[in-house]
Amino acid sequence: MELKNFKELIAKVQNNDSKKRVAVAAAQDEHTLEAVFRAKNDKLVEPVLIGDKAKIREILTRLSIDFDDEKIINAENDADSAEKTVELINEGGADFIMKGKLQTADLLKAVVNKEKGLRTGNVISHVAILEIPAYHKLMAVTDGGMMMYPNVEEKKQIIENAVNVFLNMGYECPKVAVLAAVETVNPKMPEAVDADALKKMNENGEIKNCIVEGPISIDLTFSMESAQIKGYESPVTGEADILIVPNITAGNIMSKALLEFANGTMAGMIVGAKVPIVLTSRGATSEEKYLSLVLSASAVK
Repeated sequence: MELKNFKELIAKVQNNDSKKRVAVAAAQDEHTLEAVFRAKNDKLVEPVLIGDKAKIREILTRLSIDFDDEKIINAENDADSAEKTVELINEGGADFIMKGKLQTADLLKAVVNKEKGLRTGNVISHVAILEIPAYHKLMAVTDGGMMMYPNVEEKKQIIENAVNVFLNMGYECPKVAVLAAVETVNPKMPEAVDADALKKMNENGEIKNCIVEGPISIDLTFSMESAQIKGYESPVTGEADILIVPNITAGNIMSKALLEFANGTMAGMIVGAKVPIVLTSRGATSEEKYLSLVLSASAVK
């Protein structure tokens, strides 16, 4: 199964028998609440709001939203809001998290807390899913938001995190391109060496449930014509689902360039913790927040 666009992803989540519950940390933010209640009205999620109860109520009244008072949990400050959100997840009261009006650091501090947090032992990484009109299906770019300069073991876990997202979305064997500037193993290019090691890990069964190709350049990832000219054969060419970038800078530039110049639409989340976390930037549109909610709901086991 492959998803061509976000419309198909929305339909898939709507068809789920049980609606996923989202815990919104520091929910006193108008754009966040707009996205959350749009998703609720579309029968995609059921929200629990944590934060300044008076301010949340004020915003809901302004937006003409009627909501059960028992599903609003008061918090004294941002740190309290983050801790209560994580506690709710650990108690089984919600299925995933969305960041509201608080600093990312405050939320992640509660998430990675050794005693009460949501760590699994795996790295926590960012997955951006993009819909690009020039490409025939959704694709992921990772990691352009969390891990700055991952080593080969961390890249292995970044792949596993992204593959798990696709498996939970219904894919059987996602195709992974580990990007570099060239398709040959140049010992002077660490990302090419890492890509070769990751491909070998996939071939020997260390990285499961996917096909890993690398090192592979961006033109060979997407252009069958370029691959034919260079005599390059791979099942990933023209069919990549997940793009693994060398570092956060490459991933950030790539995702934003696709949004700006290729008319792309993006949803993003943090994975690798016990549950997905919708952690969009302050400049994210209401649409991006909404689609990120849909994505996280689809990625919950």
